[in-house]
Parts: sequence; structure tokens; C-alpha cells
Amino acid sequence: MAQKSVSRTHHDQATSLQCVPLFRLQVVKEPHSPLYGVPKISASGDVRQLVEAHFDGRPHEEFLVVFLDAKHRPTGYQVVSVGSLTLSIVHPREVFKAAVCMNAAAVICIHNHPSGDPTPSQEDRALTKRLMESGELLGIRVLDHVVIGEDRHVSFADEGWL
Repeated sequence: MAQKSVSRTHHDQATSLQCVPLFRLQVVKEPHSPLYGVPKISASGDVRQLVEAHFDGRPHEEFLVVFLDAKHRPTGYQVVSVGSLTLSIVHPREVFKAAVCMNAAAVICIHNHPSGDPTPSQEDRALTKRLMESGELLGIRVLDHVVIGEDRHVSFADEGWL
């Protein structure tokens, strides 16, 4: 059924089809985006600076994904999951649905620990492994998973866990 409706649609209209709700997907070309004008993300410290304001004072976990082009320039981001005080349920399908729509070559996953301690849990490690495996199948690299705490962050890439 979806093929029928797309095949009857003009090319210009077909390119405007939405894969994810627009209210949740932010495109870097929008001046109000925290990633607007960022030429490239090359270190976990860059990631923390970009999203620190987003996570500041959040009483619950949130899982955010930054989409990157082939040169690691950000093209957009999406809050994939909003959880509770100690838990955020994230499924690889949700992470990569938007990544595919954004033509991302790579992603950086970020979430906060409202407790202030950014030490990754076993669940964080297991999720990262699943995301890397899923991304590999789709040809979209997971460059990092950064856990944001109160005064510091932990980067899976910096720790050599990827």
C-alpha cells in the first residue's frame, strides 16, 4: 500500500515524506539548533559542550542521537527516548530510523545520568554493543556513546570500548 501512494506522488512531494515526527527531529541548518554552524565533531568534549545545555537540570534520563555526514559534520539530532530517573528504554530501530532518513554516515549517541555520576551501567554497555552491531548492518557507524554526568562525561570511544 505504501508503494502505491509513493509511486503516484510527484518527485517533489515524495522527497518531503516524513520518516520521523518533525517536532522531534532537529536539522542543523535551523539557526536555533545547538549544532548550527558546527563544522565538525572530533572529540567527546565537543559533544559535551554542544549538548550540555540540553541536559542541564533534567530530572530524567534522555537518549539523544546526533547524525553525521561522511566528513563527521552534524546534519541533525533527535531525542530518541525520554525515560525515568534511572532508566531510558532505547531500541536500535528508533536510533537508526531517523539516521536512515537523514542519510547519516555515522551517529554519536548521548545520554545523561541525572544522578550526576556518568559511569556507564552494564545496560549502557549492552545497548552500545547492540547499536554498533545494528549500525554495522546498515552501514552507519556508531562513532561514540557519551554519558553526561554533573561535572564530567564518559566517552566509550575515549575509553577504548568501541
